[in-house]
Amino acid sequence: MTPRAFVVAHTLPGVAALVPEVRLYLASEITPIWQASEDWLAAHNVAPPFWAFAWPGSQALARHVLDHPGSVAGRRVLDFAAGGGLAAIACALAGAATVEAAEVDPLADAAIAVNAALNGVSVGIAGDVVGQACRWDLILCGDVCYEAPMTAHILPWLRRMAHSAEVWMADPGRTYVPRDGMAAFARIVVATTLELEDRTSREVTLFRVAADGA
Repeated sequence: MTPRAFVVAHTLPGVAALVPEVRLYLASEITPIWQASEDWLAAHNVAPPFWAFAWPGSQALARHVLDHPGSVAGRRVLDFAAGGGLAAIACALAGAATVEAAEVDPLADAAIAVNAALNGVSVGIAGDVVGQACRWDLILCGDVCYEAPMTAHILPWLRRMAHSAEVWMADPGRTYVPRDGMAAFARIVVATTLELEDRTSREVTLFRVAADGA
């Protein structure tokens, strides 16, 4: 089974409640991957399917972009750690000049591709971009600081990127979000499910990330 076929077989087209303008292939209560155990994922050689859910950070970024299309219109945008590509697709719908989505999971790349096609937009698959030179005007990061090693790996690169690009980070209250060099510019309440979070809603703060040395 190809990655694209796997995505389509284990999800259903739907929308995130906060962003009804964007259709996505999502896990739901009636799709097997929603209830898959770690043993099932290992047996099928599948990484945890983060791409199959519309996480609060990506919903908040997408909502902000669609409500403020001038913030992305005509710009080169990267959706970093994009999951299923919700924020990337919102940027394409809002008139970004180019949109790329960065993920390291081949199934996430497949999900981004099928979700972009579902919405009739073009999103480039960027792969692992950490360490690359900046070629974007705006970098969006939805809920990326949920583990200490992840934060330590990506934050120095994001701060370097902030010398050349605007960098937004969406945080729904994760432990490892940096406290310095973060300027909040929006707060959005996102409904969640108890299957994914420990509460039924989260307030997501959108930050601008300062460059290192700034």
